[in-house]
Amino acid sequence: MGSGMRLEGISGARVIVTAGGGGIGAVIARRFADAGARVFICDVDSACVEARAGEGPEIGACVADVSSPEDVDRLFEEAQAFLGGLDVLVNNAGIGGPVGCVENLDVDEWRRTLDVNLTGAFLCARRAAPVLKEQRSGAIVNMSSHYGFLGGATRAPYVASKWAIIGFTKTLAIELGPFGVRANAICPGGVEGERLERVMRSEAEEKGITCDELREQWVRGCSLRTFVTPDDVASMILFLCSDHGARISGQAVAVDGHTEFI
Repeated sequence: MGSGMRLEGISGARVIVTAGGGGIGAVIARRFADAGARVFICDVDSACVEARAGEGPEIGACVADVSSPEDVDRLFEEAQAFLGGLDVLVNNAGIGGPVGCVENLDVDEWRRTLDVNLTGAFLCARRAAPVLKEQRSGAIVNMSSHYGFLGGATRAPYVASKWAIIGFTKTLAIELGPFGVRANAICPGGVEGERLERVMRSEAEEKGITCDELREQWVRGCSLRTFVTPDDVASMILFLCSDHGARISGQAVAVDGHTEFI
């Protein structure tokens, strides 16, 4: 499923991608735009928002924190005005959260992780659902993780949020399915990039090992012995939102090279 694969049903789609200013989100937004969709992104980083909005007339953007109901309301008002409607919501926004054993975690950091990773997806889906139900078509993709299938020492808030995203997605699929709307969760493995390197540095320090040693541990847990790329993740999202994915809903789809343990 390369970037050149033709995906019916993407051209002309109206798409919101949260945290689309950089990293995986920017790649997802660009891939949708390159396939002929109109895209609106949000991000908390104003410089990234400005950069994405300057890439072409098919991409709009605003600064928004998905954990804020007021910001999400404004995001959807601006997005629907720019797009002229909505067909796809990609709930990509998320943070790594604190690293540490449960007894050492700060409750405010725990709450912040769930606010962004879980409540943010809820707030956006809450705004998208009535629109998609009324037109009786569309797709929601929520970003989970391979941690949504596995436990992970020192990553309790992140792991809890990603397990919860899968349950939330399955519930959305049940509620929205009768209206022709599908919902799926994407569960990436370690995704190459700056964010992964930052998480690995924190986790390696907590475990008292080097980043190279931690990277080797993670790679050994993957059957393909590799991390994935943002483009791998974007390819699966576009497939699920295209006509090729029209009968796929309620699934937690791993894009992780078959990660068995972490």
